[in-house]
Amino acid sequence: MAEKAEKLKILICTGTGGLASGAAAVGDAFTAEFEKQGVEATVGKRCEVVGTGCRGLCANDVLVDVCIPGQEAVTYDFVTPELVPQIVAEHILGNEPVAKKVAGPYYEKFLEKQQRVIFSRCGTIDAESIEDFIDHRGFTGVKKAVTMTQDEVIEEVKRSGLRGRGGGGFPTGVKWSFAKGSPGSEKYLICNADEGDPGAFMDRSILEGDPYGLIEGLMIGAYAIGSTFAYVYVRAEYPLAIKRLQMAIDTCYELGYLGEKNILGFPRPLDMRIKAGAGAFVCGEETALMASIEGERGMSRPRPPFPAVRGLWGKPTNINNVETFANVSYIFYNGADWYNAIGTEGTKGTKIFALTGKVKHTGLVEVPAGTTIKEVIYDVCGGIHNNRKFKAVQAGGPSGGCLPTEALDAIVDYDSLIKAGAMMGSGGLVVMDETTCMVDIARFFLNFTRAESCGKCIPCRIGLKIMLEILERITQGKGREGDLELLEDMAYDIKKSSLCGLGQTAPNPVLSTLRYFRHEYEAHIKTGECPSHSCKHLLHFEVIEDKCKKCGICPRVCPVDAITWEKGTVAYIDKEICTECTSCYDACRFMAIK
Repeated sequence: MAEKAEKLKILICTGTGGLASGAAAVGDAFTAEFEKQGVEATVGKRCEVVGTGCRGLCANDVLVDVCIPGQEAVTYDFVTPELVPQIVAEHILGNEPVAKKVAGPYYEKFLEKQQRVIFSRCGTIDAESIEDFIDHRGFTGVKKAVTMTQDEVIEEVKRSGLRGRGGGGFPTGVKWSFAKGSPGSEKYLICNADEGDPGAFMDRSILEGDPYGLIEGLMIGAYAIGSTFAYVYVRAEYPLAIKRLQMAIDTCYELGYLGEKNILGFPRPLDMRIKAGAGAFVCGEETALMASIEGERGMSRPRPPFPAVRGLWGKPTNINNVETFANVSYIFYNGADWYNAIGTEGTKGTKIFALTGKVKHTGLVEVPAGTTIKEVIYDVCGGIHNNRKFKAVQAGGPSGGCLPTEALDAIVDYDSLIKAGAMMGSGGLVVMDETTCMVDIARFFLNFTRAESCGKCIPCRIGLKIMLEILERITQGKGREGDLELLEDMAYDIKKSSLCGLGQTAPNPVLSTLRYFRHEYEAHIKTGECPSHSCKHLLHFEVIEDKCKKCGICPRVCPVDAITWEKGTVAYIDKEICTECTSCYDACRFMAIK
């Protein structure tokens, strides 16, 4: 819940998800209704309609908090402009919340096990207001940092235990010390906001909801390593994030937080610029990212030399991702000991995850390290959609692994997830139920990484293509004896010999599904069947009479009218018309279609 308000505020989620669901129209409706009903004169308080960043529960947008002075905030979900007059009349003027429209108990449960540190300002402040940011401790972290020496700042980050949130988990303070210790007066700091994992939008939400917080983290990092120029590399598919970050950077220049005015006491001016990337997944790898900033094609370079020694334009460079820099400010707000007390022995602080797939409440969650995957899926996000059985969760994006039911108790921790056969990655969690074919999932992610490969090294360029061809054969019922052994051999060879992290981790979905779901691969090859009834080439649809509830859902979703049904009768699928699109299978809650 939001804090008690001193003035009447309407907080509306205006992140990308909120705006796509109609947040702008909802905001306009509140403004118009306040004027129409003379709310300010009636309640005797100033009224504000505030556009905030992402609240996390993206599946329930548009989310609105009504904050009346002296009262706890009340959250409404699925708000439309048509609902606004009722909220204003009954809740704001009548002091009686619209009970049927208030977010249910699941919203409190959604927040209960979270620890919103990085997201503490998202959903609370006006993302475009530097005044709001300053009122919520903004720039106090960098003001503290500049009273310390560079070595003391780096030591504070080391003591906090912060590890890079981009996927590798390298200790941030140690990485900063390498760049600081490299000779040369010209050094660069880069924030990697090239968030390319399918279904992941953690970094985007930070940029949209707390851009000044990211800038403050970059300021601290620049001071620590002695940099005078910082880049934020953002993919061009994030127009709202770029707009708000650029607005924040411009404001910081105007007020002297950046550039020559230098009101914070920096020993040298700090400049900051956004570089919009073209959306190549490989540019999430630091050497390819630097090549892109330099105007070259985004392709990986051999290491050593590492960026801390020879990076952007041959100068010492430090690269961390958005979530890492967002953590830095809070370390200096509250101290390294406070941060170090959160999490596990090997992973300190909180971690943001993007939950997508077959889960009831999709969106963003921020939990302390040490929380189990099971708690994230069931306690925070409400469990599996349509109350089906959990099958697997893809952890760590396309380079991660698929964890089955028996691995659900794995904790959110770099080392624990690697041991289980996955990885933390940037924080994507794709949840799968019993209708998901694990062979097809491996094919899907390998197809993604194969398409995103820069092609520079042969193991990644050729090896992934051959592995994908094998998987495509298997999902079409044309698998052969020896295919699984060949897949495993190639996967390990590609991991060992690829030039960069994309190729080194691309085989992970295949290896993890072979480890936990080998029986599904064998069924495809030996019997020509897909146990999950997902691979189209192996499907023949028919209704199971004793399971059919005669509800009539399946004919309503069939796009080609291949299903015949009358009230009180069992549905019938005409196989000559059926296109095997799986719409009826996905819609049936009773698993009555095989």
